[in-house]
Amino acid sequence: MTTFKVVGKMTPRMEGPHKVTGSYKYTADYSPEGTLWGKFLRSPYPHARIVSIDTSKALAHPGVHAVMTGDDIDYTALVGRKVRDQLIIAKGKVRFVGERVAAVAADDTDIAQEALDLIEVVYEELPAVFEAEDALKPGAPIIHENAQAYPSFPKNEGAPDLPNISSYLHIHHAEEDLDAVFAKSHRVFEQTFTTQREHHGYLEANVCLVSVDQATGHADVWAAVKSPVAVRNQSADGLGIDSELLTFHPVAMGGDFGGKAHPMDIPVAYLLSKETGRPVKFAMTNSEELAASNIRHPSTITLKTGVDKEGHFLAMQAKAFFSTGAYAGFKPAPDGHLHGVHQVGSCYRIPNLDVESIIAYTNTTPGGHVRAPGAPQAIFAVEGHVDHIAKEMGLDPAEIRRRNLLQEGDTAPDGEQWVSIRALETLEGALKAAGWGQAKAPNTGRGISVYERAAGGGDINITLGVDAGGKVVIHSPMPDPGQGCYTVIAQVVAEQLGIPMADISVNITTTDGITSDSGVGASRVTYVGGQAALQASAKIRDQMTEIASERLNESSDRVVWDRGVRVGTRHIPFVELAGWSVETLGQDMSAHVRFSGGKPEATSFSCQVADVEVDPETGQVLITKMYSAHDVGQIINPVGHQGQIEGGTIYGLGMAVTSELILDEGRLVTAHLGDYKLPSIMDLPEFETILIEKDEGPAPYGGTAIAEGANVPAPAAIANAVADAIGAPILDLPITAEKVLAILRAKAAK
Repeated sequence: MTTFKVVGKMTPRMEGPHKVTGSYKYTADYSPEGTLWGKFLRSPYPHARIVSIDTSKALAHPGVHAVMTGDDIDYTALVGRKVRDQLIIAKGKVRFVGERVAAVAADDTDIAQEALDLIEVVYEELPAVFEAEDALKPGAPIIHENAQAYPSFPKNEGAPDLPNISSYLHIHHAEEDLDAVFAKSHRVFEQTFTTQREHHGYLEANVCLVSVDQATGHADVWAAVKSPVAVRNQSADGLGIDSELLTFHPVAMGGDFGGKAHPMDIPVAYLLSKETGRPVKFAMTNSEELAASNIRHPSTITLKTGVDKEGHFLAMQAKAFFSTGAYAGFKPAPDGHLHGVHQVGSCYRIPNLDVESIIAYTNTTPGGHVRAPGAPQAIFAVEGHVDHIAKEMGLDPAEIRRRNLLQEGDTAPDGEQWVSIRALETLEGALKAAGWGQAKAPNTGRGISVYERAAGGGDINITLGVDAGGKVVIHSPMPDPGQGCYTVIAQVVAEQLGIPMADISVNITTTDGITSDSGVGASRVTYVGGQAALQASAKIRDQMTEIASERLNESSDRVVWDRGVRVGTRHIPFVELAGWSVETLGQDMSAHVRFSGGKPEATSFSCQVADVEVDPETGQVLITKMYSAHDVGQIINPVGHQGQIEGGTIYGLGMAVTSELILDEGRLVTAHLGDYKLPSIMDLPEFETILIEKDEGPAPYGGTAIAEGANVPAPAAIANAVADAIGAPILDLPITAEKVLAILRAKAAK
């Protein structure tokens, strides 16, 4: 690997001092003079017709400035990221417990709550459906009567004629007829796996503040969103106004994990502010977050696999059902689907693959994007299935993977062709570190899981400014929810310009004048943001080199960039060169780049090994150690990189054993963080990271994605370890003590 001066070095986070001193300002910290507090009355029913709403008592309550229902809004559009299927406030009927029915703007939250209690709503309950498979049965209650009429609703070509289909995906990449392959297979295995609903678990709930100029309709918006430009456009669509009327201001963010890329309460805050002439702030409580934000889709995935005598995969058939809840607008995919379904079998040589995935509307909390949407569900199923096949055929789980993992030059099961496939090297790195094959103590188990993850595509805007003193400012609307993207971008600029990090600052801009910017997500930022920084730095260097050439009266081919420029034996450092440039231009230097990149051809592999202990008397699972091996390119910031691996693994641990949103007839049982269990420090195992290095990748200097490469395989590795410990497959997440004990008792009864 190449040695750099700044890239690859331990570098403190640029925003770190602001966070630890408390000087960072989050949306909740902003309260312009006259700010009103908004609160929502939410539906107590999963499916009901709104017969009438009487808000007169609430409106007359002292301290209340406005009350709004769906009947007060002239709907010209619907809100959503791609599929626009959700009203700003429910009108006519409600589709899940927690849906907005009315909104109040008052002097404080206590008064707002008192006003909500005075609103009288008459409902007519309707039949409801809560599971995807039930929603697809003939005769099921219809949740959206004319879903096909929604803007951007997917075409769902080839979908079966079933009710409540939100989106349909069929992947078929086969050399032979699958039925014929299954018929000639040495053995055929079939299993069904299920996963739970899960919230993102970010510390900062969704908060927004909107201040509207009544004369012009222009609004200033402060909101915890990871894609300000996109959310601005979505909000404008929902309000039926020009996006230029909304200015999103930069704020600090307390976590995202995929959950803050939707307008949420912003359109209602806009309408209330426009009506009252006062700024309006909404801040969701943790209970509202759990009940009414956007969550990980629960899944049921059935896999059928044919193998030969040596355990080589011949064919795999997958049928997946996901519940999208009451609305599909939280997903950004144009087809309304979850990209993780494409990864069924993606790490393996499977010459015949057929995947059918159906996402169904149900009367539950809407599903959205949660860290690698669809992938943890798919990998849990596939990796558990691979382990089951190995054990049924008398093969070691590591050996069956050695025989089937993709190698350089192979085509992925869905037809993708990647460069630099290092799946086997990553597997062997994890196995070696874990001491795979060593004897285990009773009631302990060890499990493997593999995964591949490419950086996501997208676009980003970066402008570099250089003043006469050589200080550089990075201007961008890109937020940092916590992964350290500002530091990574600054390191690229520092490396390219040959200046110290101390001379670089970041200015997060408003959305004004920017038409397109993907924001943060999909493990894309080091790739697209890094490339934008690389190109903007090159523009600055070119400008400086040209100015130096003119100033020194030297031909441009003799002026060489070297942390400034060098002409023969003479060196003009960056600071002096910056002074020349600003003097020549008559203003600070500036270089803007909007980089847009598609999904790269290179991907990266992860392999995790989990060690667990299981108490046979209680079923309690203790995760004792996690080994996390990653196929990586040039690491820009080692501290941030390791933080992403450890944080992602802990995130996956939560999905494996603790985190579950439990519904009873559509009503949330785990309604606060006392019941909804996020992993705590007491749950954390010993941890070891293994890096399989290469120098090719789509990010600057050959960097690759890392963020979601750690959280996706963790639940499967832990489940396989528990299955190894108890001698029975784990087919359902999360792995609670009650479930394990039930499996042990059923096994003993046999």
